[in-house]
Amino acid sequence: MTGTVLAINTGSTSTKIAYFVDGAKLFEQNLEHSVEELSKFDSVMDQDIMRKDAITEFLSKREIPLADIDIIMARGGLITPIRTGIYEVTGAMRDALVEAREGIHACNLSALIADDLAEEVNAARKAAGIVRVCKAYIPDPPMADEVIPEAKVYGLPEFSRRPLFHALNSRAMCRKYARETGSRYEDLTIIVAHMGGGTSVTLHKGGNVIDTNDALGGDGPISAERAGSLPGFPLVEMCFSGKYTKDEIKKRLVGKGGAVAWFGTNDFRAIVAKADADPEGREALFIRGYCLGIAKYIASLAADVCGKVDAIILTGGIAYSGRITSEIISRVDFLAPVVVYPGENELESLAENGYAILSGTSEIRTYDPNKSL
Repeated sequence: MTGTVLAINTGSTSTKIAYFVDGAKLFEQNLEHSVEELSKFDSVMDQDIMRKDAITEFLSKREIPLADIDIIMARGGLITPIRTGIYEVTGAMRDALVEAREGIHACNLSALIADDLAEEVNAARKAAGIVRVCKAYIPDPPMADEVIPEAKVYGLPEFSRRPLFHALNSRAMCRKYARETGSRYEDLTIIVAHMGGGTSVTLHKGGNVIDTNDALGGDGPISAERAGSLPGFPLVEMCFSGKYTKDEIKKRLVGKGGAVAWFGTNDFRAIVAKADADPEGREALFIRGYCLGIAKYIASLAADVCGKVDAIILTGGIAYSGRITSEIISRVDFLAPVVVYPGENELESLAENGYAILSGTSEIRTYDPNKSL
């Protein structure tokens, strides 16, 4: 693999970047943004210039000339549901992200920042007499939609399940498993549970994600910061209690739900430590419920393929906890072998897709907001 790739992954309070030279990671950096710094902005969507400047300042300190960057890969944002794959950042995509048509999330900033940086790179290249053009791309956006129609059906026809999941990492982990077992991703049926601030469980078959939950829309298992699916009647009562605004209800479902609602923290390490110290306490009960919920969702997705699953993958930051992974494994290993790949691995996945572009082995798709699936 030849060439240089800058990978960008924007989160709620940090911007993660990594720089790769000829396939090797030269550095990875988590640029933290303080509460004081972020409080200056009314919306996360107003933070793009501040975060871009933080990246260029860091690159300057590392003595990385902008003109040296061949390609910029960014985490996908919330755009019209489309097929998985690699998409060039275009004006139509920028408009969808800026207007937050599918929702506001820090991931929306990645493509915008990457595209703005690509312009600066090209200006630097032009000044240096370099003719090659740097472009920005997103691979496997989180709202990729290949879900089978019957998996979208709810009991009210006004509702339809919206797939929103950790597409970048879940697909990368499937490809990793395929390489390690000498298989092709497209020939395998794999269930992936990504456990982080949000929880998404995805069913991969034939290289497509044919079923998953809406990890940012109050659907699926409990997570560190999200309530997951809730019973309808009590939720209706809460909504009409007069105690909460619409935005406050949404925040309780996503952001202040899950472990945050139970214990006031999203730090699973601290919760697991207390569970270990007191097996009969609330923390231990919550951990058991958390593991059971993920196991149930894994088992439910197996029904889509009549139980014919080749592997189950547990990934995400919480997969570093042996207590949690072992409990989930004990409940689902009757379905298929279970592999644990802890961490997010998203920067590496961005780079992998970037080198596929540089080598000419990938198809570049064009985002069209009028062709939603």
